[in-house]
Amino acid sequence: MVIREMKEEEIPLLKDFLYEAIFLPEGVEPPGRGIVEKPELLVYYEGFGSGEADYCLVAEDENMVVGAVWTRIMNDYGHVDDDTPSLAISLYKEYRGRGIGTQMMKQILKLLREKGYKKVSLSVQKANYAVRMYEKLGFQTVNENDEEYIMEYYLC
Repeated sequence: MVIREMKEEEIPLLKDFLYEAIFLPEGVEPPGRGIVEKPELLVYYEGFGSGEADYCLVAEDENMVVGAVWTRIMNDYGHVDDDTPSLAISLYKEYRGRGIGTQMMKQILKLLREKGYKKVSLSVQKANYAVRMYEKLGFQTVNENDEEYIMEYYLC
């Protein structure tokens, strides 16, 4: 498994990984793939690479991209302010639970620290098993609603 920067020609994969990132509780039917075309989800990938905080790392297994972690300053569910990048992470189902996500997170946090960012934020549904990974990495809940936590990680 190799974790590396995403190549420009791979940017269209963000749409697939955004779809894969949709958390579905047990027994819930997945939405159609067109859901990622909704305006509130376009912000995660449309024009990616044009913003100052647009960074993406991918996990590659046998020449196939199997996961991505990316950041942008965007008005998404995890938005806290206009100086803090929001983070999204996704792995194909068959690659989850192997520590790949944790390794990708550690590397993107290191990259953001090197770029001089003070913190990064994310939104995660309370029932999502990834909450534990974020907490182990040092993310702290700064806000919540009935369904989601808004979490931040302080880089300095």
